Amino acid sequence: MADKRIRNFSIIAHIDHGKSTLADRLLELTGALSERERGEQVLDSMELERERGITIKAHAVRLAYTARDGQSYQLNLIDTPGHVDFSYEVSRSQAASQGALRVVDASQWVESHTLANDYMALKHDLEIIPVINKIDLPAARVEETRQQIEHLLGLPAAKDPSTPLRAGLAISAKLGLGVEAVLEAIVERVPPPRGEAEGPLRALVFDSWFDPYRGAIVLVRVVDGLLRPRMQVRLWATGQSYEVEELGVLTPKPVRVEQLTAGEVGFVMANIKRVADAKVGDTITEDARPAGTPLPGFTEVKPMVFAGLYPASAENYEELRDALEKLSLNDSAFRYEPETSAALGFGFRAGFLGLLHMEIVQERLEREFGLALVSTAPSVRYRILKTAGQEIEVESPAKFPAPREIDLVEEPVLAVTIITPATYLGGLLKLCEERRGAQKKFDYISPERVLLAYELPLAEMVRDFYDRLKSLSQGYASMDYELAGYRVADLVKLDILVAGEPVDAFATICHRDEAYERGKALVERLRQLIPRQQFEVALQAALGSRVIARETVRPLRKDVTAKCYGGDITRKRKLLEKQRAGKKRMKRIGRVDIPQEAFLAVLKISSPEG
Repeated sequence: MADKRIRNFSIIAHIDHGKSTLADRLLELTGALSERERGEQVLDSMELERERGITIKAHAVRLAYTARDGQSYQLNLIDTPGHVDFSYEVSRSQAASQGALRVVDASQWVESHTLANDYMALKHDLEIIPVINKIDLPAARVEETRQQIEHLLGLPAAKDPSTPLRAGLAISAKLGLGVEAVLEAIVERVPPPRGEAEGPLRALVFDSWFDPYRGAIVLVRVVDGLLRPRMQVRLWATGQSYEVEELGVLTPKPVRVEQLTAGEVGFVMANIKRVADAKVGDTITEDARPAGTPLPGFTEVKPMVFAGLYPASAENYEELRDALEKLSLNDSAFRYEPETSAALGFGFRAGFLGLLHMEIVQERLEREFGLALVSTAPSVRYRILKTAGQEIEVESPAKFPAPREIDLVEEPVLAVTIITPATYLGGLLKLCEERRGAQKKFDYISPERVLLAYELPLAEMVRDFYDRLKSLSQGYASMDYELAGYRVADLVKLDILVAGEPVDAFATICHRDEAYERGKALVERLRQLIPRQQFEVALQAALGSRVIARETVRPLRKDVTAKCYGGDITRKRKLLEKQRAGKKRMKRIGRVDIPQEAFLAVLKISSPEG
C-alpha cells in the first residue's frame, strides 16, 4: 500500500472522557470486530483496566476504512492512557503518529491533563482534531466546550458550517452519533507518513512486551525501508544482530504479514531474549545495509516516587524477586533493586512514575502472583551536596547522610496545573499554600472555572495531595503535573527510636518546620499500636541526636505482693525491689516485638492530621 493511503493517529484525552469507547466505535465501523467479539473497552484487555475503568497500557490497532471518495485507507490507531502517571505511554504513541484525536467531554469541559497532552502533541508536530464527546448527556454544554478549546488549546473549534472539519466534531461515542465524521476527518486532515520506501531500513521501537515462548516482541513504526521475515536486523543502541522470525499487525487480534513497509505499524519477533535489550525509542536497521543515523528516540523514563516492597513472610522473598523480574519485562518504566531493612528483612527498593503507577504495580503483584506485600512510605529522590564537595542522590531515608556531612539539600519540584470550579477555590488555595506551593498563574478560563498553576515539592504531592484535592473539590477539580527541576530546601531526616534503637522502616525525610508535628503524630500512633511489654518502652522522634517528641508504652505489672497478708512492710518492699531489678535487666537486654499491623498502620500516615 502506498504511503499516501496510510494514516497513523492516536487518541488522547483526560481520564474518563471516552477515548476507549470511541476506539470501540471505530473498531466497529471499520469491521475490525465481528458481532460476537464486540464488547465494552475492547482494547482495555488487562483486568485492572476494566475494573478501574482506566487505560494503563497503550494499544495499537490496524483498521481498514473505505472513505466517501471510494478510496481504501489503512488507519493505524493507538489508544493511550489518560492518567498523568502513564503519560510516558502517550509520548510513545505520539512519536509514532502524524495526528491525534483530542477528545473532550462536553459535560466536564477541558481538564488539566487535556492541556498537558496537547502541549506534548504540539511538540511532536501532530495534526490535532478536536472531538467533543458525550453530547447525549443532559449536562453537555457543547458551545462552552468549543470556546474553552479555542481559549486554552488554541485549536480552531469555531462552529462554522462552511468548514466542518475545522469545527470541534460533536459526537456521542457511546451511541455512535457522529463517529463516521471522525473517520472522514482522520482521512482528510491527518497527513500521510513521510519516509523513503527504497532507503535503508529505519524502524522506531515504541513499545515492547515479553512472551515466555517467543521472547521480547517489539512494536515498531517503519519510517524508511522495508521489513521482511528472515532479514538480519540490528538494534542501534546495543549493536546486537537478530534474524526476524515473524512480522504481524494487530487488528486487534494478531495477524501475520509478509512485510512491513515505510509508514506502517506492526510487531516484530526476532528471538530477542529480554525486553531490556529492545529499548523503547531505539532504532532497528538492516545489518547488511545500515542507516546512516538513528531516529530521534524518547527521553528515558526516570522514576519519581520510590518505596520499599517486602514480602509479608520472609520465605516468600524468592517469589517476590521472580514476580518483579517478570513484571518489569512488560513495564519499562518500573525499576527495582535489592535492599535490606533491620525491621522488615530482605526486600526491594522500587521506583515508580507516580502514586497510581505504584498502586497498580502493587495490585498486579498481589493479584497476578498471589503475593502478600508490605510497602514502606513513598519517598522521592533528593540531591545532596556534602561538605566534602561530593554530590549524591538519595531516594531512601536510610541513605540520608548525618547532618554534619550535609552542605545543602535539593528536592524535586513539580509544575502543577489545576482546573477547578470557582466554588472550591478557597480550600484549594489553602491546600497549595500548606504544601509549600509557589503560585505561578491564576486565570479565570470561564466565569465558573479557574486555572491555577503552582510549583509544589514532589514530596508534598506523594503524601495525600491528590486525595485532599478531590475531597476539597468534591471530585470536580482535575490536576496535571510535570517535573520542573530541583530547588534548595531545609530538609531533615526524622528518625523513630523504639527502646533507644532506630527503626529504619519508620524513618522519613521532611521539612524542618514540619518535623515536630510529624514526629509527634508518629510516636502517638505507635504508642497505640505496640503492645505492652514486660518493661517500659520509650518511643522517640529524633533529628540527629536531638529528641523532639516522646511517648511511653507502660509495662505490664504483676502484683507480686498479692500473697502477702499482713506482716512486716519490709517483706513487700523486698518483693517490689526484686521485681524492679528484673524489669531493669529486661529493659537492658529485652527486645521489643513490633507487630506487622504497626508497620502497616504507621506507614500509611501521610500527614500529621492523618
